[in-house]
Amino acid sequence: MNAPAAVAAVLAVGAITYASRAGLILFLADRPLPPNVTRALRYVGPAVLSALSISLIAGGQGIDGVTGVEVAALVAGIAAAALSRNLIVSIGVAMTTLWLLLWLT
Repeated sequence: MNAPAAVAAVLAVGAITYASRAGLILFLADRPLPPNVTRALRYVGPAVLSALSISLIAGGQGIDGVTGVEVAALVAGIAAAALSRNLIVSIGVAMTTLWLLLWLT
């Protein structure tokens, strides 16, 4: 794939993504969501964080690419999520643990 085709593909995907998100915001802005949809949307953040964490651990080299520092950060993030029940706190604790342990090693 040459450079102009790659740029065109990135721009096309970006435009489609933007249009799909903006469309939902514009069409649903003045309508209340049903309670079951609202309840399901509460779990989108933790589900995405879990999927990203698992793909980080299992992706690439598989289990051979995982270090103890990454496992410690993941355990710290899970513990923070269980105690605080807050996604931002768990991400902050996990990233702080990761950076501190990487700095120490």
